[in-house]
Amino acid sequence: MSEREVLELDVLFVGAGPASLAGAIHLKRLLRESGQDASVAILEKASEVGAHSLSGAIVDPRALNELFPDKSVTDFPFEAEVAEEHLYYLTAAKKIPFPFVPPAMNHHNCFVTSLGKLTRWLGGICENEEVDIFCGFAGTELLYEGDRVIGVRTGDRGIDKNGQKKPQFEPGADIHAKVIILGEGTRGSLTKKLINRHDLMQGRNPQVWAVGVKELWRMSPGSVPQGYVAHTMGFPLGHNIFGGAFLYGMQNDIWDLGMVVGLDYKNPAVDAHHELQRLKNHPWLHSLLEGGEMIAYGAKSLPEGGWFSIPKLAVDGAMLIGDSAGFMNGQRLKGIHLSMKSGMLAAETIAEALSTDNFSAAQLADFELRVEKSWVKDELWKVRNFHQGFDNGLLAGLFNSGIGLLTGGRGWGFKNRISSESGHLKMEKKAERDRYNDLHFDGTYILDKVTDVYYSATAHEEDQVPHLHVRDQDVCITTCAEEYGNPCVNFCPAGVYEMVPDGESQKLQINFSNCVHCKTCDIMDPYQIIDWVPPEGGDGPVWVNL
Repeated sequence: MSEREVLELDVLFVGAGPASLAGAIHLKRLLRESGQDASVAILEKASEVGAHSLSGAIVDPRALNELFPDKSVTDFPFEAEVAEEHLYYLTAAKKIPFPFVPPAMNHHNCFVTSLGKLTRWLGGICENEEVDIFCGFAGTELLYEGDRVIGVRTGDRGIDKNGQKKPQFEPGADIHAKVIILGEGTRGSLTKKLINRHDLMQGRNPQVWAVGVKELWRMSPGSVPQGYVAHTMGFPLGHNIFGGAFLYGMQNDIWDLGMVVGLDYKNPAVDAHHELQRLKNHPWLHSLLEGGEMIAYGAKSLPEGGWFSIPKLAVDGAMLIGDSAGFMNGQRLKGIHLSMKSGMLAAETIAEALSTDNFSAAQLADFELRVEKSWVKDELWKVRNFHQGFDNGLLAGLFNSGIGLLTGGRGWGFKNRISSESGHLKMEKKAERDRYNDLHFDGTYILDKVTDVYYSATAHEEDQVPHLHVRDQDVCITTCAEEYGNPCVNFCPAGVYEMVPDGESQKLQINFSNCVHCKTCDIMDPYQIIDWVPPEGGDGPVWVNL
């Protein structure tokens, strides 16, 4: 049996997203100012910083301005300042402009951004601050002493699909730290384990999720206005599926086109990828994209539950930040600034904990107090019932949002808190099978999932244990097929799941190499028997401009 290497650190962030990167930068500066010396590192499963970073994105620069008070917005790697913005209701053939953009959705002084570029830029600053970043290593297990988190184990390399060690086998390492900060993004595997073991959602609303799918389109020179922003509702989702579309003008004549679909729909046949393809058949969008070339694709889940869906943020030896904790404003469709600020507030708590050598849950709970007193709470409190208001459809949701604007965030019946349930529980045992009959995949404009996945630059070592664990595949073949028609085939935006012939029956085929790490399957499976765990470190998509 091979011995595992043990690395001793003071502070370990897991996940090189904006929350962890901002937190690490802020922490190193705080330590330097106070004369403390501590080792700070970030563990990242992607091959490089930014490779797994995907968002819309329009960035509110508030957190960046606080983190870099000596810089101006021209120093940040933004695509363009928002120059014009529109809100449309789409029918199948028309776009109807709203008379005004509600203040809560206004993007004045915000910036169209590639999150991949932003995280790479932040990663460079981390290195300048002497933060160690370990790319290509996936955290697969939390290490404990009793109920105290003491570290993270990285995944073994060189295990074949049958679970046998290959000649190049390397055991994972155990990284010990005084405090572990989980900033894995949405539905992180370690985060999921931590929340379940310590019952961190007790007294909270369950998290409500959405999935975003997007394509980048390169157009002819001079055809894309930089800083153009449009958001839509209505077609193709209709009134009973939460979500909408976005279109942003980026540098180099690139359209950023995406669709967000709430993972609490009723119809098991709903397919977010196919909804995006339906959207492109709209005359308005077809006229904008005609003659262009699709150059990149990605998908990511989003935590949209709001303030009451944020779990307890600290246990002995560990904390939750960013999307892992649910810091996102669903109404503004923004979370990057909130994630960054959460990392910075966590850093302030950690600096104090290091000064007293106390990393107990009681000490780390200072993080929650800091969030409560910050503009993070102020912003999220005003939209605390936003997503829940759409449980009864688009019109009801808009009315509920109006109530929220007038009352500082109250919902139906002027309630301070609207309860909710997990989205997968809302799926009904029937399907609208003809929803996508009008789609004709041509390989250039209307694209199937396999083609889009190619443009995500996703790659996985084929000879490894699949990282998508289905605990009972008999359920897929029998019960799920009969009750829901195998919705995994639909809700996965990368074509990972297929039901294929198996003699006189069928079986589940898992094309795990297609996986773009969105975690939709882990979230939306009606039986909750799918567990997404990290593949070998370095595997997955490589998003450059998304």
